[in-house]
Amino acid sequence: VQLQASGGGLVRAGGSLRLSCAASGLTVRGYAMGWFRQAPGKEREFVAALSGSGGSTFYGDSVKGRFTISRDVARNTVYLQMNSLTPEDTAVYYCAADRRYSDYGDYKYHGIGGIDYWGKGTLVTVSS
Repeated sequence: VQLQASGGGLVRAGGSLRLSCAASGLTVRGYAMGWFRQAPGKEREFVAALSGSGGSTFYGDSVKGRFTISRDVARNTVYLQMNSLTPEDTAVYYCAADRRYSDYGDYKYHGIGGIDYWGKGTLVTVSS
């Protein structure tokens, strides 16, 4: 399984970015897909998750109303649209895949080991 995240970069506060996660070795329709982020000196934080059916999403409190997770089944790719970015959004963003959607909700209890697959991150830097 490989999850290749891309789309990170430098953006000014108030701007937008769209991250992509191209999956191979699994189908995004068969897994619950998610995004996490880790800022320097901080623990990895849950950002967003999308159920395998595509019919359910949920978000971390800090990004609700600003970020949107979506997927393109034909491209086997998951996206994270990030709007109204602030310097506090600066972090390495990681794509993840899990057989169980509920594992994203349980992340605060089980941590990184509770998620089946992780991709390498992509750095997002938001300047003030």
